[in-house]
Amino acid sequence: MGNSDYVYPSAATEGGGGECLHRAAIPPPQPFVKSLKNSLKETFFPDDPLRQFKNQPAARKVLLGLQYFFPVLEWGPRYRLALLKSDLISGITIASLAIPQGISYAKLANLPPILGLYSSFIPPLIYAMMGSSKDLAVGTVAVASLLISAMLGAEVSPAQNPTLYLHLAFTATFFAGVFQASLGLLRLGFIVDFLSHATIVGFMAGAATVVCLQQLKGILGLTHFTHATDLVSVLRSVFSQVDQWRWESGVLGCCFLFFLLVTRYFSKKKPKFFWISAMAPLTSVILGSLLVFLTHAEKHGVEVIGELKKGLNPVSITDLVMVSPHLSIAIKTGIITGVIALAEGIAVGRSFAMFKHYNIDGNKEMVAIGTMNMVGSCFSCYLTTGPFSRSAVNFNAGCKTAVSNVVMAIAVMLTLLFLTPLFHYTPLVVLSSIIISAMLGLIDYDAAIHLWKVDKFDFLVCIGAYAGVVFASVEIGLVIAVAISLLRLLLFVARPRTLVLGNLPNSTVYRNVEQYPNAGNVPGILILEIDAPIYFANSSYLRERIIRWVDEEEDRIKASGDSTLQYVVLDMSAVGNIDTSGISMFEEIKKILDRRGLKIVLANPGAEVMKKLDKGKFIESLGHEWIYLTVAEAVAACNYMLHSCKPNPETDEKTEAWNSV
Repeated sequence: MGNSDYVYPSAATEGGGGECLHRAAIPPPQPFVKSLKNSLKETFFPDDPLRQFKNQPAARKVLLGLQYFFPVLEWGPRYRLALLKSDLISGITIASLAIPQGISYAKLANLPPILGLYSSFIPPLIYAMMGSSKDLAVGTVAVASLLISAMLGAEVSPAQNPTLYLHLAFTATFFAGVFQASLGLLRLGFIVDFLSHATIVGFMAGAATVVCLQQLKGILGLTHFTHATDLVSVLRSVFSQVDQWRWESGVLGCCFLFFLLVTRYFSKKKPKFFWISAMAPLTSVILGSLLVFLTHAEKHGVEVIGELKKGLNPVSITDLVMVSPHLSIAIKTGIITGVIALAEGIAVGRSFAMFKHYNIDGNKEMVAIGTMNMVGSCFSCYLTTGPFSRSAVNFNAGCKTAVSNVVMAIAVMLTLLFLTPLFHYTPLVVLSSIIISAMLGLIDYDAAIHLWKVDKFDFLVCIGAYAGVVFASVEIGLVIAVAISLLRLLLFVARPRTLVLGNLPNSTVYRNVEQYPNAGNVPGILILEIDAPIYFANSSYLRERIIRWVDEEEDRIKASGDSTLQYVVLDMSAVGNIDTSGISMFEEIKKILDRRGLKIVLANPGAEVMKKLDKGKFIESLGHEWIYLTVAEAVAACNYMLHSCKPNPETDEKTEAWNSV
């Protein structure tokens, strides 16, 4: 039953002319090695990073390779002094934010405050050489600090064994860097994509809530506080010590928090005054330190940072813990914090790159972030990435290149060398206020409302992540969020959509009848669209769903008195692949429909599908003549058969009539 040389009147082109139909082709066979190579290339190298090396001399290839891993070699020679002014202003601005935030986040991680400054010196220099984002401002982040505190603190007490705790923090940072760089080098960046946008929104909001609750210790001047992060434990710890609350600390904390929130609100309303919000944390530190120094508030219950060691980062490579029993917790903490840091850093970098119309390479960013964490862990730094708040300030300050990170690092270096004694009287309550102010910005109400309006399931993922973090723990919240996301992914695969298509009036176009109510049914023909690849996970469902569509169509025909159903056309346009279970499913459907006197017809199967259907002998069983390039051609052929022959697909009468055309 050929379909390659007949012109159907109903399948004519819109211009009114006929068009010869072409047989649905089976792609030529390819050697297994070549197919495997193509599959691996599409999986791991979708952006074809080696394209630039083609047809280049050896010396040029070496230079391009170095530029790939060290982008500074590409943009550095083109750097102009005209750009330095903008980068200088941006670098100084983010340094004014990085110094107080670094000290605050180190305290949040139960690490010595000086580590926050160390971590704002070495890593930004590494990223400036290896990173591809012009706007990312590198530094410590609250969520990673909280994770380190929660996960390592459950194994080793930072109060009872501070040295081991510190060394485990370095070790966790090292393994985070190894994991991050490995993902980039092995082109496995898609793993981070399992943290969906909804997951990140909920997780970040939950972590921000937990961090804010933890800061009640500093705001209220409490000396004993729970190490748990869940809402119930924190509130129990707060209200069981009402007699220990220090009003002096509370008043001071509320005043500075109010100041920080007001400046942030003003800068948000007047973007050109962004520097007011950026300078507010450092201003709070200076004012708080002066107030404590002049009033001797440290003698009245207001805790201060105390002495900060002067000098640059000491070497810590010998402090890495590579033996049991603590190695496993360091690796676990490193992997989890590394994934979170990557997700935040890459998302922030891509967001600002979009605004400035340039692209960043996600895998290259992973290598850069991983390397700076590995190197940083050897120089007394803990986990760093590109926090949104600092990067937003960098962007708004008008940075042009990664030189702004170098300027920030130099400013932090000068602070380490000469200014650390000035932070002696900085009250901890000011640091708590700075953290709360920053964390409130991570609770994205608008994003949650948008999720509710657009996709209720995404909103459920978001709320699941938030509730898990707030009511259980940070790790459990992350697990819940990822589990719900994976469940949804499995549902997409295991329960694909099947749609009934109808003919739009006065056209040969066939569309979903639910989306286009004016699309009409074709008498005697049921047209279904399968909207996903067909795998073992969904083959049984698709078999049952297709048979159910057939049953419902026959019931409708009986009720309306229309002509009997003769053909089931399956639109395969969206079926990108099929496995052996899918082929078996088609064979079963064919047998079921044959017993009921119905004929199955395929429309527009792709190359991979055709290849596997051919190897699985299904095309031979069905007949190549029942496979068409478009739904319109399939329907036209079925209509011809309906009007030319007796309606019995099980006989050869239609075949003979068709072949005689």
